[in-house]
Formats: sequence, C-alpha cells, structure tokens
Amino acid sequence: MAVFIAEPFKLPDRVAIVLFGCAVAFVLHLLGRVRVEADEEGVTIVNAIRTHRYTWPEVLEVTLLVGDPWPKIDFSDGRTIGAMGIQGSEKARARRATAELAALIRERGEAKD
Repeated sequence: MAVFIAEPFKLPDRVAIVLFGCAVAFVLHLLGRVRVEADEEGVTIVNAIRTHRYTWPEVLEVTLLVGDPWPKIDFSDGRTIGAMGIQGSEKARARRATAELAALIRERGEAKD
C-alpha cells in the first residue's frame, strides 16, 4: 500500500504506513501465540506478553465464570493469572478445556507424600 499510495503523500507518510502495518502484525502475533500447555511436570501459560511455568503442586484451581473472557488459575503463592489461551467466548470448548485442566489439577496438583 505504501508503494501505490496517491501522489500527495510523501516518504514520511509511506514510512508511517509501513510502521503501522508492522505494529498491527506484531500485536496480532502476540495475541496469536497465547496458549495453555500441560505436561507431566506442570503447566505452562503463555499470555500475550509473559510466559509462566508452574509445577503441579503450585496450581490450586482453575475457574471460568459465565461472561469471563478467559479462565483464572489460582496458585499456592496467592497469585491468580488469567489463561488467555482458553477463550471464554468459545463457550462449550472453553468449558471442556477448563474441565480438562481442572481434572489434571486434581490428579496431579497434590504434593506427593
């Protein structure tokens, strides 16, 4: 678009268009990488900006209330983090993913004796 823009627009305008496109692509990349991954050792929560890694004994519970944009995960240190990788707007799929994560927390979340 910056190459074919009308003549009254000069080089700074064209550069601004390219920079704006790069900024939009960067934000979309950040939003596209969000996910929640569970494995044998624990859970990894990748949100738009930060990545959090927790072992199973640190994870207490996961809750998804009606109308919430994503579930909230409570941890033993008192923190609560939103799991953007599970989108509440996906209704049934979000409830299923939250239930699966809750089952893993119940199964693996207790500290072993």
